[in-house]
Amino acid sequence: MNILSVTSEIYPLVKTGGLADVAGALPLALEALGIRTRSLVPGYPAVMKKLENPRERYVFEDLLGERATLVEAHHKGLDLLVLDCPGLYDRPGGPYLDPTGYDFQDNWKRFAALSFAGSEIAAGILDDFKPDLVHAHDWQAALTPVYMRYGRAHAVPSVVTVHNIAFQGQFGNDIFGQLRLPPHAFAMDGVEYYGDVGYLKGGLQSATAITTVSPSYAGEILQPSFGMGLEGVIAAREEQLSGIVNGIDVETWNPETDPMIAAPYGAATLKARALNREALCRHFQLDQDDGPIFTIISRLTWQKGMDLIPEVVDDLVRHGGKLAVLGSGDSALEGALLSASTRHRGRIGMTIGYNEPLSHLLQAGADAILVPSRFEPCGLTQLYALRYGCVPVVARTGGLADTVIDANHAALQGKCATGVQFSPISADGLRQAIHRTIRLYADKKLWTQIQKQGMKADVSWIRSAARYAELYSSLISRTA
Repeated sequence: MNILSVTSEIYPLVKTGGLADVAGALPLALEALGIRTRSLVPGYPAVMKKLENPRERYVFEDLLGERATLVEAHHKGLDLLVLDCPGLYDRPGGPYLDPTGYDFQDNWKRFAALSFAGSEIAAGILDDFKPDLVHAHDWQAALTPVYMRYGRAHAVPSVVTVHNIAFQGQFGNDIFGQLRLPPHAFAMDGVEYYGDVGYLKGGLQSATAITTVSPSYAGEILQPSFGMGLEGVIAAREEQLSGIVNGIDVETWNPETDPMIAAPYGAATLKARALNREALCRHFQLDQDDGPIFTIISRLTWQKGMDLIPEVVDDLVRHGGKLAVLGSGDSALEGALLSASTRHRGRIGMTIGYNEPLSHLLQAGADAILVPSRFEPCGLTQLYALRYGCVPVVARTGGLADTVIDANHAALQGKCATGVQFSPISADGLRQAIHRTIRLYADKKLWTQIQKQGMKADVSWIRSAARYAELYSSLISRTA
């Protein structure tokens, strides 16, 4: 099988969140199953400067009004097709936001162009690569199956993966005439969405199959409380919907070989983990006592439940806990957590921003990680935590519920618990989960059992890649 993956970010070239990790790891896992993937990504400056020996493959003289060059390259085991379009991508800022933190005004065009290029590759513009199937990720690539449906690649099967349905790519209807879609595509079964243009909505209507990143989330987005207005579209295509839980790159995230942590360790050498704990305390200027260290590695947003943290931090400290935070986001939440770190010197430390090496050290040195998300399609943070013996304390939602086994009485008796789940998702619910975690931590034998059970969990891509391979095969055979 030859697969074209269309994505707006891919690790290790460019990353803002879990999408990049998935887009970077899944092709490598599929390769072990004999499936070749080429990934189409935008030519952001961060991407272009990392390419070695790029080879020009195709020139778009008029890609939605822009000149663009499709270049082929290889990087860290990934086969890449990079859309080098300076007019759309060569600019300061991130993949989606300008240097002041606002969306680029032409994001509609930047990602429509990516999708159009994907549909043209699907149609066979490259003489040595015509994909058997196209896999588009999130709203930024969701117009790919739309262009395929109304264009030359209508016979090629496609998959759209929803990583987070809260982000939909909705734009005013004034852009439709510039998308170069036929007039009848602006309809309820096309891209029309409450009078606007909906990129993700169009992709959900047009793709041969829809996946999301955990079984529980696949069920949740059928409900108004989680579907974010698209639950009706999803429900109409429920037979084409499946939930496949994400995996992680277990080579990059391996405490036995990780060069980013203070000391390597494994399930059989957990005592060596103490050196990472000491390094964490030094970095965040936390007291070097035996109180449990909780960590947060997250965007500081309402979705992630981060507004609950200021309500529980005083109680966490009062019960002997400490907290190390790595994240950024809502300025009010940043301020509240910085205030808490000032109020509780030696017990709470905070680093604003994102730092990949520090995130590894936090997983390796903290005792537990707080993931109180109000909704979480899959979540990767808790998977990294399981791998590193950092016990996840998670809200009972989406992929968090699917990947963490709550330390209830039956699970502890059966020695299969891997973390703590809580519900309702509220300050009181989180506070009770923290109390329960601190009690579990006090029983060192029981705590070690939970850590080791988590470290045994299969968080790799092996099973999930096999599920994708099965899905791809069924779609290709159906359309053959």
